[in-house]
Amino acid sequence: MNSPAPNTPHNTRLSVVISVKDEAENIAPLVAEIDAALKEPFELIFVDDGSADDTLAQLNAVAATRPYVRILRHAKACGKSAGVNTGAWAATGEILLLLDGDGQNNPIYLPELLRTLDEGGPRVGMAQGERQGRKDTAFKRVQSRIANAVRGGLLQDGTKDTGCGLKVVRRELYLRLPVFDGLHRFTPALVAREGYRVVTYPVVDRPRWHGKSKYGFFDRLWVG
Repeated sequence: MNSPAPNTPHNTRLSVVISVKDEAENIAPLVAEIDAALKEPFELIFVDDGSADDTLAQLNAVAATRPYVRILRHAKACGKSAGVNTGAWAATGEILLLLDGDGQNNPIYLPELLRTLDEGGPRVGMAQGERQGRKDTAFKRVQSRIANAVRGGLLQDGTKDTGCGLKVVRRELYLRLPVFDGLHRFTPALVAREGYRVVTYPVVDRPRWHGKSKYGFFDRLWVG
């Protein structure tokens, strides 16, 4: 696990931001995986998006022994994009590392995404995961395939899998993007609009650990 001393908000360029809603059982194992995956100091920001279960208690438990964990909370559910935006504005690092809180996104890919961003130079604004061999149900895969096709046809952003939660993006750039419901689904197109390149890296998603997805078909199509 990362030593607590270096992982303070004042001496890190990396801010991991995760928006969670009713993910109590997933918090502790996810934090352990992030600790193991990242060797460079980081801060870890969780935004509790109006959870009705024990998510906040679990967040407080992991934060009690990890001074680099920060907890923000929405009084009511505002959506994933709003949660990520809240965390991004609170972050102190130059680079945002984004992933979902349900265990499907494996933090092991974060260092490779970060390396891809760093090696791409200053005109690469974001590195994003592109899911291979997805472990979702057949129905969910069809939903996402249709959603990606619709968005791709409309936006022509060259990104096959905008729905992957694994993203590493320059914070200054991210904060320039317009804020709206479903921003996380359109980030590649908006990054490109700002004149930056988006690069992808192949990742393998896992089945959700606990709980159930908060999104249906039309949520995936327009919101995510």
